[in-house]
Amino acid sequence: MNSTILPLQPRLSEKAYGLSQTHNVYVFDVPRNVNRHSIAAAVKAQFEVTVVSVNIVNRKSKAKRTVSKGGRRTVEGSQSAFKKAYVVLKKGDSLPFFASIAEEEAKQKAADEKAAKAAAKEAPEKKRSRFRRAGKKEQELKP
Repeated sequence: MNSTILPLQPRLSEKAYGLSQTHNVYVFDVPRNVNRHSIAAAVKAQFEVTVVSVNIVNRKSKAKRTVSKGGRRTVEGSQSAFKKAYVVLKKGDSLPFFASIAEEEAKQKAADEKAAKAAAKEAPEKKRSRFRRAGKKEQELKP
C-alpha cells in the first residue's frame, strides 16, 4: 500500500491526550489491512517527524442488542471492528492535534488571572466603625 495516501485518523480522547503529553505517543485509527512499517512511513511522510516505534491493537467487533420499549421486539447488530496504532515519536517531535487544547488552557488561565486582579482592584476594603463595640455594650446595659 502506498504510504503517502494512507488515511491516518487521529483518536482525540482524554487517554490519547494524556499519552501525547507524558510519553510522546500518538494514537491513530488505521485501515485493517496495513502493517506497522507502512504506518510508520505514512506518519513520517505526512507530518515530517521521526517515528521511534509503532504498536498495533486490533479490536474485534462487539455484539450489541437493542430492546424496544414493549420488550417484544429486539434488534441485533454489532459495533465495527477497528485497528489502532500507537505511534511513539522521537523526543522533541510533536504533532499539532492537541495544540489548540494547550492554547485554550493557557488563554483560560490568563483570563482567570486577569479577572482575579480586576476583582481585587475593584472591591474596596470595608472600613470598620470605631464605635462598633461601644454600641454593643450600650445595648447590653439597656435591659
